[in-house]
Amino acid sequence: MEHPAADKAPQNQSNVSFSQSDDGADARVSEALEARLFETRQHSLNLAEPLSAEDMVVQASDDASPTKWHLAHVTWFFENFVLRPHLADYRVFDDKFNYCFNSYYETLGPRHPRPKRGMLTRPTSERVFAYRQHVDEGLRRLLARDDFDRDEISRLIEIGINHEQQHQELLLTDILALFASNPLRPAYQAQPVGLDIAEAMPLRWTEFTGGIVRIGHSGEGFSWDNELPSHDALVQPFKLADRLVTNAEWLAFIEDGGYVTPTLWLADGWSAVNREGWESPLYWEKTDGGWSQMSLQGLLPVARAEPVTHISYYEADAFARWAGKRLPTEFEWEVAANATPKQTAKLPSVLRPQRSDASQGAGSKQLFGQVWQWTASAYLPYPGYRPPAGAIGEYNGKFMVGQHVLRGSSCATPSGHSRATYRNFFYPHQRWQFIGLRLAAEVE
Repeated sequence: MEHPAADKAPQNQSNVSFSQSDDGADARVSEALEARLFETRQHSLNLAEPLSAEDMVVQASDDASPTKWHLAHVTWFFENFVLRPHLADYRVFDDKFNYCFNSYYETLGPRHPRPKRGMLTRPTSERVFAYRQHVDEGLRRLLARDDFDRDEISRLIEIGINHEQQHQELLLTDILALFASNPLRPAYQAQPVGLDIAEAMPLRWTEFTGGIVRIGHSGEGFSWDNELPSHDALVQPFKLADRLVTNAEWLAFIEDGGYVTPTLWLADGWSAVNREGWESPLYWEKTDGGWSQMSLQGLLPVARAEPVTHISYYEADAFARWAGKRLPTEFEWEVAANATPKQTAKLPSVLRPQRSDASQGAGSKQLFGQVWQWTASAYLPYPGYRPPAGAIGEYNGKFMVGQHVLRGSSCATPSGHSRATYRNFFYPHQRWQFIGLRLAAEVE
């Protein structure tokens, strides 16, 4: 199944606010939004630039998608939800692309099976780039007009920008999955100079009093519908680790028999360990010199102080039990994030999680921009949530079963795409994203 957080249709529950005080304000908002739109579109091309045509076609697993498909799918979104309904003289680039690049929208017609996206040698990458240019030209023509519903177009474009940003992260994680399956272990990005051999900062705990807290997005700015509606929730007193679990701590878990001790695992998790042969996080390899890890910089020695990543919910839960702690609930995580001075998550120059250091100040560190963090919370609707009617109702509601919520953002998350209320979600066995964990415990 396509990960639904990455393929979202426009919906009336998106929270997008725009000033409408006068025509000049409208124009400024439109210009700013247009600039963000084409910056986002260009960033996708920049991410694909290091890749060969062959790299962009292949699919590493049923969960992953080819780069070419990502580039085309986000373009299909703008064509189908912005241009076709709102630009009367728009000419569809290729009618057959609706079958090739629809993701999971049943009401929008049949589609190519996700596990076979890597078989789409045609259209070529060159034709996909031409498709993107055609749609971008259509968007420019639309935005140059003054006879459209500015509120509605602005809302749709904001959704499209955020949708494409989600696929930018997926593009990178899918390339890592592809390169990790290649015996040449190619690097997407140049390797860093030298190995970080520093040890992690000591783990400390921050206590929170809990109580009746406000959860979910409110006020101005964009949010996905699964962050709504804002509501009150009861949170008991708890404490949260001030940093993420590190590779060194995970090595201790391995060496203490964490992967061979069934009492640490949920039943489904233990079944996955035995069925899949898990002995370490995804992309770890045992070599003569110790453990190495495949990364976007190629195969590198495991850096002890860096956050552990590419782990399933089952592994995170087992580690927490081994450590005598637990995973935080998503509400606890949001309380901690709201109590922490705002951390601006910018795309790092090196696309890999970085260790915590004293410069990050007191309190909870590494909330954003390193790894997504598993929570103990099942992915469920907030009280009062109602999916919108029609095709857009496929956006979130039908996926709210069998998955777990992740909070934060990762080193591959685009700048500006993080907030305390953001709810990512994956199935408990999935590991190919930049996913780690942070420990929680009761206040004694």
